[in-house]
Amino acid sequence: MVIKKTKEQKEKNEFTSKKNREEGDRRLWNDYFSETPTYPENLFRRRFRMNKSLFMRIVDQLSNEVEYFRQKKDALGRLSLSPLQKCMAAIRVFSYGSAADVVDEYLRLGATTVRLCVEHFLEGIIYLFGDEYLRRPTPTDLQRLLYIGEHRGFPGMIGSIDCMHWEWKNCPTAWKGTLNDINVLDRSPVFDDIIKGQALQVTFSVNGREYHLAYYLTDGIYPKWTTFIQSIPIPQGLKATLFAQHQEAVRKDVERAFGVLQARFAIVKNPALFWDKAKIERIMRACIILHNMIVEDERDGYTHLDVSEFQEGEDTRTSHVDLTYSTDIPSNIANMMGVRTRIRDRQMHQQLKADLVEHLWSKFGRDEDNN
Repeated sequence: MVIKKTKEQKEKNEFTSKKNREEGDRRLWNDYFSETPTYPENLFRRRFRMNKSLFMRIVDQLSNEVEYFRQKKDALGRLSLSPLQKCMAAIRVFSYGSAADVVDEYLRLGATTVRLCVEHFLEGIIYLFGDEYLRRPTPTDLQRLLYIGEHRGFPGMIGSIDCMHWEWKNCPTAWKGTLNDINVLDRSPVFDDIIKGQALQVTFSVNGREYHLAYYLTDGIYPKWTTFIQSIPIPQGLKATLFAQHQEAVRKDVERAFGVLQARFAIVKNPALFWDKAKIERIMRACIILHNMIVEDERDGYTHLDVSEFQEGEDTRTSHVDLTYSTDIPSNIANMMGVRTRIRDRQMHQQLKADLVEHLWSKFGRDEDNN
């Protein structure tokens, strides 16, 4: 059987052959990866959001573990796109939030190929690195978070929590409204381990009282649960004012984290261009994994963090993690509901907040008196 190509197909094939993907690969190699690259490492870091060594680690692992990123030869013996080209195309789209065909001029990849690169890249990142860089805190991680929280005046705090909205450009207009923080919280698995009795035990003391549920700092929209501590909207008196100032200052960490994530990967700052909800979710997940990898890779180079301040003697700490899992493992639905009630205990929330007000005043109040 003879298949006759149309004029459009012939023109498309001719255009593809003229792209000269080998030239794009050579240009990329000479610009950034040769022994004498055109652009230094600091420009690579600025343009692609990570150090070259980390990028090469990702490329090597993807090319070894993911079939799509292996370079092969076609029937004519011509090499396919290199792993560097494919990974660089994906990183450019992630970093600048650009359309798929923007990288064509430099890397010699068509828009359809770039979209495939992005899809396989994010799936590979999640598959290869998700277990390590999206894992739950280990006992060591949790203890470190508790130490840092206590040093900043909040014993028992393990971080701040908030939501970031990402606009969906192609969202069907029939779907009304948007998810706010409370709706997201209702669907969040963040407290599932505690409810199921699978979380590590945490013990800390505030103002002479002992508590066993770690908490997050939040803004005012979150409910008054034992695990959430909000600021005081209109503080009255020096103690309340001091508490509000410290709570709002420490809670800024989560706002900064969202800001860094969006500045680093413009794809999650600009409205999402994809139609598939699952794909949008995977993009966000992959960006967070990459962000965590970059933080780990560059942590030793941070100059503004004095780690020694969190390495005080054991006798000065009131927060610690028991290296055993909770003994309150729910054996039935009634026990699970009991744990859920403890998390949402409004009276315990008020007591903890009052104790934190007193604790912060005893820790930092002298500075206020001197001022």
